[in-house]
Amino acid sequence: MSLEQKRRALITGASSGIGKATALAFAQAGIDIALVSRSLDKLETVAEATKHTGVTAKVYAVDLAEVSQVQTKMQAIADDFGEIDILVNNAGIGYTNTLSQTTLEDWQQVINLNLTSVFECIKGILPGMRARGNGTIINVASIAAKQAFPNWGAYCVSKAGLLALAQTLAQEERPQGIRVTTICPGAVNTELWDTETVDADFDRSQMLTPEIVAQSILHTALLPPQAVINELILMPSAGAL
Repeated sequence: MSLEQKRRALITGASSGIGKATALAFAQAGIDIALVSRSLDKLETVAEATKHTGVTAKVYAVDLAEVSQVQTKMQAIADDFGEIDILVNNAGIGYTNTLSQTTLEDWQQVINLNLTSVFECIKGILPGMRARGNGTIINVASIAAKQAFPNWGAYCVSKAGLLALAQTLAQEERPQGIRVTTICPGAVNTELWDTETVDADFDRSQMLTPEIVAQSILHTALLPPQAVINELILMPSAGAL
């Protein structure tokens, strides 16, 4: 791949799960990667795993829950790493509770991380894409953006909002040469199921793997500029769990 063709991607939530798998897949494809999450140690482990590919991998510890700082920090990453050609908005939080038992604090936490931080990431990276007249923004939502599940109300709302955000952005930025994709996977076997905010008992062996989702993200990113996948629903062959 020539220097002129070299692409740079920024991946949020890159320390584990889908984000980590996407980072490794992008590196194998020769795409330089800026890796973002809260955990610097975990990010450095991911970056180390890409060394044999010869790509540039840099790590940036950012707490996306601090939404008022996200746009500025994304701009700073682009200034340090180089203009971002591919933005993968993957970071998010799982949350289960009935709507009647969901506190305002919990509600705002889910919306801030799953939706508002994505909005701010986009605003930090979009000006550079617009200036160059090209770019690809890939948002990792969920089948919960399309289908409501009991006890997942705040999560469903956040992901449905993300889908609407992406659809609007796609229409606004298409004339600027910017492509926007939303990937809506079904259940994926990641650390999300082990977090304190999620109480669910599913057969994880039947779920998608992070690597399967990552390959779909890579395929989307590598499409020729004349084509775009507006929305991709990727489900386990066993169906919704």
